Amino acid sequence: MTATVVTATALATAVRAAPSAAAPEPAPAHWSARRRRAARVRFPARAPAADWPGTHEPAPAVAARLAAPPFTLPSARCQHRRARGVGLALDWLADQSGATWQQRWQAGGADPLGAGWRAVPNGWLAARGAGTADRTRALCLAVTLLVGADVLRPSLPWLVATAGGGRGALVPLLAATRDPDGFARLAAHCAAQPGVSAAATRHMLHRAAMILAAKGGPMAEITVGDVLELFDVEAQVNAREAHGAGVFYRMLRGVGMLGEQAPATLAQLRTDGPATPGQLIDRYRLACRPVRDLLVDYLSERAPALDYNSLRSLARFLGSVFWADLERHHPGIDSLHLPTDVATAWKRRLRTATTTPRAAGAVAGGAAGGAAAAPATRVGYRECLTPVRAFYLDLACWAGEDPARWARWVAPCPIGAEEIHRRKAVLARKARMDARTRARLPALPALLDILSRQRAEAALALATARATPPGQTCPVGAQVLRRCQLRAPREATVWVDELATGRRRDLALEEDHAFWVWAAVEVLRSTGVRIEELLELGHHALISYRLPTTGEVVPLLQIVPSKTDAERLLLVSPELADVLAAVLHRIRDAAGVVPLVARYDAYECVWSAPAPLLFQRRVGSEPRAMTMSGLRRMLAATLARTGLVDPATGGPLHFTPHDFRRMFLTDAIASGLPPHIAQVIAGHRDLNVTLGYKAVYPTEAIQAHRAFLARRRALRPSEEYRTPTDGEWQEFLGHFERRQVSTGTCARAFATPCLHEHACICCPVLRPDPHQRPRLVEIRDNLLARIAEAEREGWLGEAEGLRVSLAGAQDKLSQLDRRPPAGGPVGLGTPRRRGVDPS
Repeated sequence: MTATVVTATALATAVRAAPSAAAPEPAPAHWSARRRRAARVRFPARAPAADWPGTHEPAPAVAARLAAPPFTLPSARCQHRRARGVGLALDWLADQSGATWQQRWQAGGADPLGAGWRAVPNGWLAARGAGTADRTRALCLAVTLLVGADVLRPSLPWLVATAGGGRGALVPLLAATRDPDGFARLAAHCAAQPGVSAAATRHMLHRAAMILAAKGGPMAEITVGDVLELFDVEAQVNAREAHGAGVFYRMLRGVGMLGEQAPATLAQLRTDGPATPGQLIDRYRLACRPVRDLLVDYLSERAPALDYNSLRSLARFLGSVFWADLERHHPGIDSLHLPTDVATAWKRRLRTATTTPRAAGAVAGGAAGGAAAAPATRVGYRECLTPVRAFYLDLACWAGEDPARWARWVAPCPIGAEEIHRRKAVLARKARMDARTRARLPALPALLDILSRQRAEAALALATARATPPGQTCPVGAQVLRRCQLRAPREATVWVDELATGRRRDLALEEDHAFWVWAAVEVLRSTGVRIEELLELGHHALISYRLPTTGEVVPLLQIVPSKTDAERLLLVSPELADVLAAVLHRIRDAAGVVPLVARYDAYECVWSAPAPLLFQRRVGSEPRAMTMSGLRRMLAATLARTGLVDPATGGPLHFTPHDFRRMFLTDAIASGLPPHIAQVIAGHRDLNVTLGYKAVYPTEAIQAHRAFLARRRALRPSEEYRTPTDGEWQEFLGHFERRQVSTGTCARAFATPCLHEHACICCPVLRPDPHQRPRLVEIRDNLLARIAEAEREGWLGEAEGLRVSLAGAQDKLSQLDRRPPAGGPVGLGTPRRRGVDPS
């Protein structure tokens, strides 16, 4: 007994010396500490009350109240045991220091112990010689009774660690004594929700009871801060994120207990909206305060002309990639006037990345060694050079308008104009994207077939497993699965074990992923929309249009403004209509209505108003809009199981959502759709952007050339395209033999007569032979002599004809003089710059 007393006393002393756990440090969760703190600042929790009437009641009054309804039990024996436990609990608390029961509870040292708090009253009973298990149990149950009677208000960590002080006793007590209407309304609201099970309802009522037990008051006084504090405590005590936190928050708000200022969902509460320029720069913890302030001022000036995503990218380029890198490699730097070696080193680091190969190669001598780091050129390193150069040039320009603010920061720009030229980079990127499209477009039919088959197989496996009792086996295709027996089964999950491998699978989750990947790929490849436009499609985006000429009604899909802030309408094909009908059938609730969900814009960091979005999934009992990152993960995981091979690398063929946009435009233009119509469908402002999406295939050039030849042949007489006879062939060959004359070669066409009556010296199609130059000189001299004779004899007509022949002979000699000698040097002249006087 002595040992027990010493242990209990030492334990109580250690607990009193320990820091209070009333405000625990939140445990790491999946949302950042900065957002957690921001939410707690926006919605502070109620401070625990230090004084209230119930904690001042004398012991006889408390015992009398707990012996009367609604605290009485139907069994007299149980009621007697409860009364004895209340007496022990009041005696234990009376031995502690303090003026109120709450002060004595805190002085007793049981609250900070959490789940081990029973050691303190057990030590007190042992010190009095009454330390039996029955008395300890009765005393501990009486503490829960005191909490229900609002005599004590333990801390939230104690309530979470002890499950409210008893197994399921807290909720009936508070529902009977504190706020019966509030508990009834919350229970009815939870029961009316189709995805909230009875176990989840009990868990929510218990959470609400713990808040009332720690803070006091009715359920209508619960605040958002109280709920956030409870989640933080649960995350710390249980070392994991609070389970079902979003549903609990949604149920409380739905029943009208959190006030009008509370956000619609817990996810909206956990996002703090767009960051300010100062917050964007402070993420990188810059050491030089003046430069930090300059970057904040610069971003503030640029912010009105930029969207938030562009502003965030600009902050990352200037704050992290540029200045933080300079401070990391050159500590103490505080000026934008960078020395040449510093600027060169920074640009080298920006341009070069050190990569480690996945597979380690063999070192010299044949021994296997570790993977060696190899430098590689970053493809998009110019993306940072342009904003840094614009930063320097903007400072120089603004210094003329406001020199007091910007002039002292003007410095020579370390990036030249020639360094940001991106023509070659754009062409190289176009080549890479074209190669990527060429590799994936032929595999698109196979991919669609695989996704459709996976969807059907997943649906069949899920239906078979649902029809199988737990613990029984069910054959699904070539696999034999066994339905798992769970202690707390959930309606939304179907767990099975593979008998061959022992792997546990959730068939409901697999079927959900298979359906949404199939639906997303079908919509993307049929419309060519961007991923953000896909996720913004709503039920009201399906509209009908009646053609004014025929009266036919055609379905259209309305694409809301996204990247280019331009709305457009797309024609819905029958195949796409089937996909959208399947999506609508899946997301409708029991009443046939598409639920309204809010979507978070990851680019602008804002929440949209609740809308009937098509791409929404039910997570537990709550419908949520699908996110870009979630859809990409599902797409990558599903495509990894298709078995398609990339012909360029030999590895798995990966697809991104934007690949389907490129394939859609490539296939549309190659099928004959005019590029300007494709531009309207894609929502591009520039036609060149649309043409940049189109991958030019070599087969297209071949087919176009063959079509050109076919059209040209159709314009010529068909008899020209027949097999020549032997006589025609000999005549064709003889034409080239008859082209040779004494002074050169006649270049007239086949089967054409001589138009100059064989006056070859005057014919423009005569190609003089350099070896026949002496003959041409002889002919020229002879013509000169004959002209002199004709003039001497008075033959003026003969002289005129001879002068025509003389002009032809001199022209042929001039052609020979202009022809460069074979194999000799060619004079190119002296080069000189344009506009510069050579003297």
